[in-house]
Amino acid sequence: MEKFLEYVHAENKVEPKDLMPEDYRKLLVRQISQHAHSEVVGMLPEANWITRAPSLRRKMALLAKIQDEGGHGLYLYAATETLGDGKITADRDSTYEDMLAGKAKYSSIFNYPALSWADIGAIGWLVDGAAIMNQVMLMGNSYGPYSRAMVRICKEESFHQRQGYEILLTLCRGTEQQKQLAQDALNRFWWPALMMFGPNDDHSPNSQKSMNYFVKRESNDSLRQRFIDVTVPQAEYLGLKVPDEKLKWNEERGHYDFGEMPWEEFENVLKGNGPCNKQRLEVKRKAREENAWVKEAAMAFAGKI
Repeated sequence: MEKFLEYVHAENKVEPKDLMPEDYRKLLVRQISQHAHSEVVGMLPEANWITRAPSLRRKMALLAKIQDEGGHGLYLYAATETLGDGKITADRDSTYEDMLAGKAKYSSIFNYPALSWADIGAIGWLVDGAAIMNQVMLMGNSYGPYSRAMVRICKEESFHQRQGYEILLTLCRGTEQQKQLAQDALNRFWWPALMMFGPNDDHSPNSQKSMNYFVKRESNDSLRQRFIDVTVPQAEYLGLKVPDEKLKWNEERGHYDFGEMPWEEFENVLKGNGPCNKQRLEVKRKAREENAWVKEAAMAFAGKI
């Protein structure tokens, strides 16, 4: 164990066939598969707006984004599969079944509905912005396949974030009604976006273990603070008000102070009681059942080659 920690702390990459502690392997299976689940479930709130996008340009951009998310899920499921060792099951079907059965989590943010076109902008700006904050550090994580997958994912996520911000910028430069749509979207997604970084550091034992193994490189609270510091000026440029009465720049700290997170809501969503928890899983279960023949046909064809 000590030699392994010395190896990863020296910024070396662990590869699939390398010897690794069992809890490191389990940690990675849990984290990477849940990341993959978040990508494929995250396609759902946006797919609901493909037919209602306000222009052909917006429709094409949204389709491209959703396609990217599907690709991200594929990269990450493939990275998870490299961790199977006979004792620990990490194949794609098993990890996906765990998600459909409610045994594995995905990001809580995707259990909130997208009620307006402005919400698609807020998802791109805030949700993908928070994802980038989380994922840029993962490019330097200690597991080679995960680290390499994150390079392309982060490049594509930066496009998604800019796309979302541009949607809101266009709305904020429009009519008062359009600007109010943007404000309402910010009001709905601000706190859920902050909750994407997870619980406070003193309530996050998995986070500490992940940091010790150089899988995560920065704590939940540090990432959340950095996201707020970057995002508040962007909201001000849009002319929108962040829905936090306690938000204030602290000159002494060099950071924004902000209000208490709605942790009770966070825990409730994680337990499966969010606005769209049941709906999201039901859509995925139905898709699996209705499209099982595609997989069966592909497997049968592959067997003939």
